[in-house]
Amino acid sequence: MARAFDSLKQGLNEAIAHAKSKGRKADGIQLYQPQAVDVSRLRERLSLTQEQFAARFGFSVATLRHWERGDRSPSGASLVLLNVIDRNPAAVLQA
Repeated sequence: MARAFDSLKQGLNEAIAHAKSKGRKADGIQLYQPQAVDVSRLRERLSLTQEQFAARFGFSVATLRHWERGDRSPSGASLVLLNVIDRNPAAVLQA
């Protein structure tokens, strides 16, 4: 039980340190801050329906709809992926 607690404590401390260093260099590493992406505009620019976009890039249609309505905002790995799709959709499909 103590090992599990120590592991959780370490993870939380790392998360706090990461949050405090947002946008600054941490240990000599520049943290990447992905830009917000207008998902609806991106999908329309690619001439895809919601269903096609979701299937092609691995998102659920429900999540895509929430992003487009503004109920939710993409974050984390999803936001990074959307930035790559925005810049080079073929690279994502090739990978």
